Parts: sequence; C-alpha cells; structure tokens
Amino acid sequence: MKSTATAAPPRKTRFTDATISLFERTIPDPFVLAILITAVVAALSAIFAPHATLNTLVVGWYKGFFNILTFAFQITLVLVTGHAFAHAAPVQRVFKALVGIARTPVEAAALTFVLVAVASFFNWGLGLVVSALLAREVAKRMRVDFAWIVAAGFSGWVVWASGISSSIALAQSTPGSAMNVVQKLTGEVLPFSDTVFTAFNLVPVVVMLIATPILLAFLKPRDEDAVVLDIDKNPDPEPRKRPEGKLSFAKWLEYSWIGSAFIGAVGVTFLVLAHIEHIEAFSGVNAVIFVMFIAGVILHGYPLAYADAVKNAAKQTGSMMLQYPLYGGVMGMMDATGLPNVISHFFIAISNTHTLPFWSYVCSLIVTFFIPSGGGHWAVQGPFVVPAAIALHASMPATTMAVAMGEQVSNMMQPFWAAPVVAMAGIGVQRVLGFTVMTFLLGTVVFGAALLLLV
Repeated sequence: MKSTATAAPPRKTRFTDATISLFERTIPDPFVLAILITAVVAALSAIFAPHATLNTLVVGWYKGFFNILTFAFQITLVLVTGHAFAHAAPVQRVFKALVGIARTPVEAAALTFVLVAVASFFNWGLGLVVSALLAREVAKRMRVDFAWIVAAGFSGWVVWASGISSSIALAQSTPGSAMNVVQKLTGEVLPFSDTVFTAFNLVPVVVMLIATPILLAFLKPRDEDAVVLDIDKNPDPEPRKRPEGKLSFAKWLEYSWIGSAFIGAVGVTFLVLAHIEHIEAFSGVNAVIFVMFIAGVILHGYPLAYADAVKNAAKQTGSMMLQYPLYGGVMGMMDATGLPNVISHFFIAISNTHTLPFWSYVCSLIVTFFIPSGGGHWAVQGPFVVPAAIALHASMPATTMAVAMGEQVSNMMQPFWAAPVVAMAGIGVQRVLGFTVMTFLLGTVVFGAALLLLV
C-alpha cells in the first residue's frame, strides 16, 4: 500500500518521475531497436562506405547473421548457467543469511548493492538473478520501497563488464572468437591481466562500491511514500519436490544424486587438470560457462532440479536470441563495405593517443542506448575503435575496456536488462530506472575520470 503525502514531493522524487515518463515515451522494444539500427547502418554504408553495393550489403548482412551464432549461444549460456546457479537451494540460503545481517533499509540497500556487484563481477547472469532474489528477501523482512531496493540491486550490475564474465573482455581473450576484433586486426589476444586486472579498470570499480551506497541512501523515498511489495500477489515459485512412494527406474534416475555426482566429478577433475597442465582450451567465455555449469549441477543435487532451473532461466533469453543475429548482420555489413574505416577516421580526427579510450567510452555510452547487449555492442563499435587505436598507437586494452565501461554504465538506463530483473522481482521497470538513472550519472563520471587519469 502507499501512504498519501500532503507535502510537495522533494526534488529527487520529481526528477525520478520525469525520468520514468521519458523512458515510457521514447524507448521501444530492444528487438525493434535492433531492426532500426540495421536500417541505419545499411543507409550509412550505402552513403559513406567505399565498397558499398547492394550485393556487398546483403551478402555481408547474411554472413554476419550466422557468423555470430556461436558467440550468441555462448553469451546466452552465461546468463542461463548463472541464473540456474543462483536458484540452487544452498546458494539462496547463503544470500538470505547475508541479507539478514541488515537492520535498516539503508543497510539492506548497501548490502544488496555490494553482494550483487561482487556476483556480477564474476558472472553477469548470476548478478542479474541475485539482484531480484535479494530485493525480494529484503522486502519480506522489512518495510521498504520495493522499487528502490530493486534499483539498489540492479545498480550492482554497474560493474559487470569490468569483471571476468565481461562479454567484450572475454571475446578479446578467446583465440579464434568471431568477436575477437583485436586479434583479427592485430594478431594479438588480450589476456585479463591487460584488461580486467588493471588499475584503470579496478580503481573505478572500487570507487563505485564505496560511493553508490551513499547515493542510494540519499535516494531512499520517505517512509510515507514507500510502495511496498505485496508478497501475496507476487509469491515465490514453489520448488520441485521429490515424489513419494516407489519410483520407476526413469524417475529414480531423474531424482537421484548419482547423475549430478558423476558430472560433478568429471567437471572437477577437468578443472584440476586444467590448472595443473595449463590447458589452453580452458579460457575465455567457455571457462566461465563450464565453471557455472558444474557448480550448478552439483549444488542442485539431482539432474531434474538443475534441468528445471535451466528451463526457467531460458525464459529470460528469448529477446537476446532474436537480437544477436541482427547485430551480427550489422557487423557483417560494416566489414563488407569498409564503413568502420570511415568512422575510425572521425575518431582519429578528434582524439590523440591519450584521449582515444575516453572518446570511445563516450561513444559507448550513446551506443548502449540502441544496442543493450555487450556482445552486440562490440560487434558494432569494435570494428571502428580498434583501427583508430592502431592508427593512433593508443592503448588497445584501455580502448577495448572503455567500450565495456560505457556499456555497463548506460545499462543503468536500459530497459532491456532491467526487464528480467523486474520480472523476477515482480515490479514495473520504469520506476526502477527512475532510481538507477542516478547510478548512471555517478558511473559516467567515475569511469570517465579513470580513463583520463589512469591510462
């Protein structure tokens, strides 16, 4: 229920309401945006690209449409395995116990933010799911504005592309990846030591971990204005229960721990061997997927429980599967027509060796509003910022991570990624984004400053 306030709403509330209204009026469905971007890039290629013909445009689009499918499936599995892992009973018990530490709404918001940020750094799919789970748990324990606490959780996602499951960093660290633009143009593979584990990336992450809880405390709605969660209208899903009585052989296999133990043993054995023998194949996005898969299978206890968790996770991936082929088509058109070289000349004109990462970051902030997926975003922006970095002898790791930073910051105002969070939490997306726009403003300054001062 919502209390009636007699006083005029404070400025921060008016700003939030205005932002909500803007989102509702101007942002279409992400799939519609992907179609629009395809049309815009085709038009720009036809006008400006040196090799643009009807044949090169259409054939390039077709090839790109399918060339990205392996990467699209990999990134989808990052979300699915993270989602399934987060819904394992032992994992949920741990997070519920951690949330129980908080005594006030402000403490709960700060704790929720930090936990989601840590989870997102290791697996962005896990971070998305955890943000919704923790917000609901907080709302069941204390009276709190639900949109605000969901926004606190989603704000933790502001560091995902700086982490080890960053689709952009992973692609550049994976030899032979269709999305490894750096390797295609320079022959180099960028390890995490040059991208994720650097001062220009980790320092702003730490600053956000400290500053964002302070910002969230300032944004907390007044108690009389709080819109609380009605848990009766938004109940938690019932977990599958083991059937009673005598089971058939097939049912026994489905609910037996043996299958999960076998896969877990094989997986752990491989992880040990990969560590000892430094197996080259165990790297990049495949390593993230494999670890989350093995951990999820083990923690769910029996095969059918994990299969159910994956089915529930797959419901969140439909929009991604629609968009990635279109973004691959955009990348194919750009490659075929030479448009990236035209755009890179613009960046060369306004940048120098030191400022190119910053201007790539500014460009990324804008591109994310149209391309909310990190991988799809890189498919469009990577082909023109990498040549610019080569021409200016700018830092390739910093230029690459600048795109990732812009992606994660602008995600705070992007309904595409907020949608699965609010769906799991049980709330409308616009009011949540009305709070996270402030996280966007804070992140814009913090990560931008890092690229100017630490590169």
